[in-house]
Amino acid sequence: MKKLKVTIQLEMSVPDDWEVVGTSEGTPVLKLPNGQYLDLAIEPLFASDPEDTWASADSEDALHDVLDMVDSEEVSYEFITH
Repeated sequence: MKKLKVTIQLEMSVPDDWEVVGTSEGTPVLKLPNGQYLDLAIEPLFASDPEDTWASADSEDALHDVLDMVDSEEVSYEFITH
């Protein structure tokens, strides 16, 4: 087995009332104004042809197989004010 390092970086325009809060384990997540929380994480997409439409796994087992290969995950959030 070999290691694959994937770095995910997004820049998003979000409503001013979104906040970064920590879970009890110290993991940062986004607090939305409607009482929900958002954690952006990897979701594998699959296709039978790379030119076709990509979709999430047809079965939970396929999704779990890929996610079980993840040794660690780190997502950071930072608001940029100008």
